[in-house]
Amino acid sequence: MQSYSQDLRERVLWALDRGERPSSIGRRLEVSRVWVYQVRDRAQKSGKRTSFQIGGHRRSRVAEMESVLRAWIEAEPDLALSELSARLAKQDVFIKPGALWHQLNKWNLTFKKNPARQRARARGRAASAASMG
Repeated sequence: MQSYSQDLRERVLWALDRGERPSSIGRRLEVSRVWVYQVRDRAQKSGKRTSFQIGGHRRSRVAEMESVLRAWIEAEPDLALSELSARLAKQDVFIKPGALWHQLNKWNLTFKKNPARQRARARGRAASAASMG
């Protein structure tokens, strides 16, 4: 979803400064009356005449705990994500297992727990393909 243009915001604020009513501004500029109020309130309260930022990067809650997590995984390599999340919760860092996996994946700390499943293809696949040819 895209925000309204800065030009439109400026026209709304200019019309409000001239004394026009928000409902007439909304009809004339084809925006909702509520949005006119929101633009006015944001300009009055914070002095900002621009829209809020949409999207962007947000730091992980565990970004600064990389060394702690690495130490836990090194000491106990069979820890599950839910167990790591529970340990972090005891330190007042609340994170869901999916978000934790995403951060561990960025640090290349993911691995398959079962060594037999680390192969890229099924065990008998290459042998059966060769025998058919």
